[in-house]
Amino acid sequence: MYYKNRAEAGKLLLEELMKYRYEDCAVVALDDGGVLVGEQIAAGLHCILNLLVSEQIDVPGEGLSFGSVSQSGQFTYNSDFSDGQKEGYTTEFHGYLEEKKREAFQRINRLIGDGGTIDVEMLKGRNIILVSDGLKDGAVLDVALEFLKPIYYQRLIVASPISSVPAIDKVHILADEVHVLDVKENYMSTDHYYDENDIPSHEDTVKKINNIIINWQ
Repeated sequence: MYYKNRAEAGKLLLEELMKYRYEDCAVVALDDGGVLVGEQIAAGLHCILNLLVSEQIDVPGEGLSFGSVSQSGQFTYNSDFSDGQKEGYTTEFHGYLEEKKREAFQRINRLIGDGGTIDVEMLKGRNIILVSDGLKDGAVLDVALEFLKPIYYQRLIVASPISSVPAIDKVHILADEVHVLDVKENYMSTDHYYDENDIPSHEDTVKKINNIIINWQ
């Protein structure tokens, strides 16, 4: 399945989520493209839209995600790695990985400021709808689950227009409910599935989210 843009994909997902129209929900976008998808869902359900800012850290020279740093400063390992792999990479690249973690958290802090892009109080007790514009792997879900651990919520719902097979397998384990419109065995880049790829800059996306949060408070 291909989409004209992320707004169109969001409207299609909204049709599946309309049963939550009168429920207490919060949409949490997992990436900048997810904000464009999530806007349609949040507007249709009349709920808050948040953005979980994170930065992925790769294993040097291997193109593999070792894990990600979230806006809380928490580092989450890629759950696809075994304990032995995590220990091996940590030992071999300890200095490099620690420096990358510090740099990532500093960049996130400069970007989001003291207020952050998620008001935790607005998530408590609600149905959390995690939204991405495309789940190539499950790494971003690992970060989201770690971030949400200390927060009491009703149900965890994952919504995405596209997913790879490994990602959807992980989603079914982690989430209470899944809404994915299309699963790809050979997942290309996420942009490949959209005719229009005019995503605002990361900075502009964060400003938009912060304005939304201020207006809801």
